[in-house]
Amino acid sequence: MKKIIGLDFGTTNSAIAVATEDRNVRLAKFSHSDDSTTCRSVLYFNEKNRKKDGKPNALVGQDAIDAYLDSETPGRLIQSTKSYLTSRTFTKTLLCNTPYTLEELIAIIIEKLRKEAEKQFGDIGTSVVVGRPVNFSGANSKEDENFAISRLTLAVKKAGFNDITFEFEPIGAAYYYEKQLDHDELVLIGDFGGGTSDFSLIHLGPTMRKNNTTRILGNDGVALAGDTFDSRIVRNLVAPHLGFKSSYKSFDKVLDMPYWIYEKLSRWHHVSFLKTQENMTTLRELKGQALEPKKIEALISLIKEDLGYKLYGAVEKTKVNLSSKEKSDFIFREILPFIEETVVRKDFDNWINKDIQAITDCVNRLLSNCGISNKDVDSVFLTGGSSFVPAVRKIFQQQFGAEKLRGGEELTTVAKGLALRGLDRFSS
Repeated sequence: MKKIIGLDFGTTNSAIAVATEDRNVRLAKFSHSDDSTTCRSVLYFNEKNRKKDGKPNALVGQDAIDAYLDSETPGRLIQSTKSYLTSRTFTKTLLCNTPYTLEELIAIIIEKLRKEAEKQFGDIGTSVVVGRPVNFSGANSKEDENFAISRLTLAVKKAGFNDITFEFEPIGAAYYYEKQLDHDELVLIGDFGGGTSDFSLIHLGPTMRKNNTTRILGNDGVALAGDTFDSRIVRNLVAPHLGFKSSYKSFDKVLDMPYWIYEKLSRWHHVSFLKTQENMTTLRELKGQALEPKKIEALISLIKEDLGYKLYGAVEKTKVNLSSKEKSDFIFREILPFIEETVVRKDFDNWINKDIQAITDCVNRLLSNCGISNKDVDSVFLTGGSSFVPAVRKIFQQQFGAEKLRGGEELTTVAKGLALRGLDRFSS
């Protein structure tokens, strides 16, 4: 029986699904957990961990995280590679004295997904439907979008797939939701990833599928989501403990600590970039001039000891807690002095208020461009980890009514739906 692959390569998590002609869809599971159907989109390189030919043996997903946390030998944890697809400055990076292109790094992750699927489902062929955001993070033009697609195409080919179709990620989620319908609906799909929030308006249901008519009314997206919310917590809660908005003396002047340091600190995949000889020299000089030197010492320790992943683990835990609780303790004891704070949801909502407004504007723009009013929408299907954030859900509750909100399998709906989409694409 023919198999079609759906690949959801995400900024934070990835998943791969296999669909057969009877429209049965299964997700590959990953070895670190019997029930985990997602793989963290991270890589770890270590000088001691090499192949027989001497090249670095890159670890992927939870294996990468475990090695990074346990290793006594310094290594590099590579995160959020998807966020760099539009960057023309990211061409190559040196890891364990071996050069890698961005496409090669992404291919390592995708190849891991493919091999895990093959272990569980046998030969899966070389045809794949790959999810893509409506607007790539960092894209400012059509040329940027095309550049990102060309790089992602090369990475997918390097991972062993030849027949590649790209589909918007919210359309993948729509195909998953459609399996649940025994009637026709006009549905607003919201897919909230690590780097982007994407939306589609689409007619779904048995009649539309049977007639094979044009069903997608429109798509739109904005390049902010879960990672952006994390960055607001870092900026407002963590960074002040590390010298943000503090001062240093330069000759007879009192100056603010350089903003660029905390801009990189606010993005978890940029923290490791602070650990250059030039940056560390700058920080040590600033410490000697700082009015609050212990804060800069803590920042130096964070960067020197590669504690960025642990920091963002604490940040993510706080964010998740605030999705179900009115307040959460933030605890980070990897540096001195410890950072221990209580965060109330109201403050978090204020920190992300501009982001919520940008998401709201995106949804309204899509509806307006399609000539659709709120009351015309039959249901709203939300997927992705940040769909649980109360301030995000409030957008849709207020505009469409809580009774119209739908969800389920928030981290894997896109992969499943992409595989189902592929059945229609490759059979037509």
